[in-house]
Order: sequence, then C-alpha cells, then structure tokens
Amino acid sequence: MGMTVAGLFAGIAGVEQGLEMSGFETELLCEIDPGAAAVLKRWLPDVPLEPDIKELKSLPSVDVVVAGFPCQDLSQAGHTNGISGKQSGLVEHVFELVRPARGAPKWLLLENVPFMLHLERGEAMRYLTRQLDELGYMWAYRVVDARAFGLPQRRLRVLLLASRTEDPRTVLFTDDAMPKPEGAPDEFACGFYWTEGNTGLGWAVNAIPTLKGGSNLGIASPPAVRLLADRSICTPSIEDAERIQGFSPGWTEASVTDAHTRPGHRWKLVGNAVSVPMATWIGEHLASPTDYDATLERPLESGHRWPNAAWGHAGRAYEVSVSTWPVQADYQDLETFIKSPKPLSFRATSGFFRRARASSLRFAEGFLDDVEQHLIRMQEETAVATAGR
Repeated sequence: MGMTVAGLFAGIAGVEQGLEMSGFETELLCEIDPGAAAVLKRWLPDVPLEPDIKELKSLPSVDVVVAGFPCQDLSQAGHTNGISGKQSGLVEHVFELVRPARGAPKWLLLENVPFMLHLERGEAMRYLTRQLDELGYMWAYRVVDARAFGLPQRRLRVLLLASRTEDPRTVLFTDDAMPKPEGAPDEFACGFYWTEGNTGLGWAVNAIPTLKGGSNLGIASPPAVRLLADRSICTPSIEDAERIQGFSPGWTEASVTDAHTRPGHRWKLVGNAVSVPMATWIGEHLASPTDYDATLERPLESGHRWPNAAWGHAGRAYEVSVSTWPVQADYQDLETFIKSPKPLSFRATSGFFRRARASSLRFAEGFLDDVEQHLIRMQEETAVATAGR
C-alpha cells in the first residue's frame, strides 16, 4: 500500500490529485465551499468529506496532512489582513489537529502565496515557523514557480514542509534546474490582466499571469492574452484555465451542475487551486527522498527577511541557495496551449485601453498599438452585429 494523505482546505483537490499520481491514497478531505465540495464528490466519491475544519475533531492515521489554508488575508490581491485575519487565521486548526498528542503525521505540507513572506515584515512566516518549532517539527519551505513543470502560467507558491521524524530538506532542496530564459515579448504570446491598467498589468511573456480567485460574488476574472499570430487580444476559456493548472478540462463543471453555483465561480475554484504537476513533483520526492547538500545553506540572522528558500528547527533558521525552478520540464508555449480563445469584447478592450493610456506604466513596444487595432476590429464587428438585428 502506498502512502496516505488527508487534505484540509482541499479546494478542488489539486494537491491530492498530484499526490495520487505519485502513488498516494487519499483518506479524508475537508472543504467548506459548496462548489468545491461538489467537485470533490464528483471526482473522489469514495473519500470521506468533512465540511468545516472548525468542527473537525481528529484526523485518520495518515502519512501526510496537506493544507492549502486560505490566502485571502495574505495575498497581495486580497485583504492583506495578515495571518491573524479571519480566513488565513484558520491555519491554527491545522496545528491543533497535528499535535503529537493527537497522532502527528509523518509529514505536514502547507501551501500559500509568496506575498506572505513579506506582508507585515514576514510576520505570517514567523508565526508558522514558531508554531512548528513549538510542536517539535523540523520545517523547510521553498517558493516554486509552476512554469518549471511546463505549464504556461507564472504562478509562484510557497511549499512549507515539516516533520517530527524526517528531514524536509531531502524533499524540497535536492532538485534545482534554474529558470528557463523568458524570451522577448515580440517573439511569444503574452498574458496580462485586462481588468488592470492603472497601476499594474500582471504582464507575462509566453505565459499568463497568476490565475486569480476572482470575486466572492462569483464574477469571473480571467486574464487576457495578446496572441502573436494575428496580434489579437483574447481570453482563455475556463477549460483552458483548468488545463493550465494541470486538471482535465471540465474538472470544475460539477460546481455548476451539482452545487448550482454561478458559472463564474469555476474561475475562483481554479484560481485558488494548487497546480497538479507541482504536487506530483513533491509527492515523488516524499516517496523517495534523496541526499541534501548542506553547502547550499547559511544561517539566517535575527530580524532577517525571509528568502525564497529556508529551513529551520528549534528556533534556528537557515537560508538555502536554490531557485524557484526545481525542474525544467518540456515547456508548452502559450500560443498553442490555448484551445478555445474568445476575443476580448469591445467594452472590455475599450476600458483597458483608456486606463492604460492614462497611466504612467511602461509597456512592451507595440503592445498598445495591438490593443488599439483589436479595439477597432471589435468596434467594427459590434457595429455589423448591431446592424444585422
């Protein structure tokens, strides 16, 4: 029998799917969102599903407990209330469930956004590592980029792994491929957020920017893509977004058909998910840890800033010199990855173009010209459609 896992704040099972691809077996899921719960029931119907971590009294005896605890209070795009915020503060229930007296798992895997390394001068990470130290865990974390696994999404996530009996360094730090060169904007399709344009853009070459959770009202927040072939502006479909996170197309459909959430809620579920290939990579290393090179590390001084990778135990911490790309899988170009592009509407393009021209942002050469030409095309198509009614 392979290793077993319990998934807390399971979402749509990105981590659990990746671990199952590495030979793990899921014993328990916990998820409160009705749409996500419908997805879990559709794809993992035989796994017990608990709705609320605050009501969960104990965990089954498993090898790994995973918890992608809520990021709303830690994300740069969220409330930035910090680790004590109403949502992100729920991680305290994870620590209660994995106390040694209650049967600590072999491994604890936490996942969240990298902005928490900097928010409130790193207080969130200090809180997490203090809790792990008090519980007797050795911990290690690494910021990892989803592009390392070949999918065209610039998505950075913190993977924080801890154990009372094992060395997490032998899982997180033994691979380092270094980032793939990004390329020039005039050579590849480029992703950006059309809802921005005043102070930011989320610009990414040959990738989309990080998929967002969207609105609590279920309003979709897809990115846009400037295609290279015809310089048009499009948005990917929800099926494209599912694939870009490593899921099968249609993975979140049950949230609408079974839980009757708004179709836009699917974007929130996908945006909040963990990339499946990222979870597969860590699962493979959990199953087969390898030797760690201690020459990669140096002590972190008191009052330090949190680096992209570090480990610690019993109040001591060390920076580890590794990149955000543990591997460099065959990369799928954004232009050919998107299977169902939809032209960005005249209204959306007009609003973005107006904001962008009024801002002080610097854009890639020719980008705003492409936006303007797309705007003209969409205006003409809108006029033709109106005349035909």
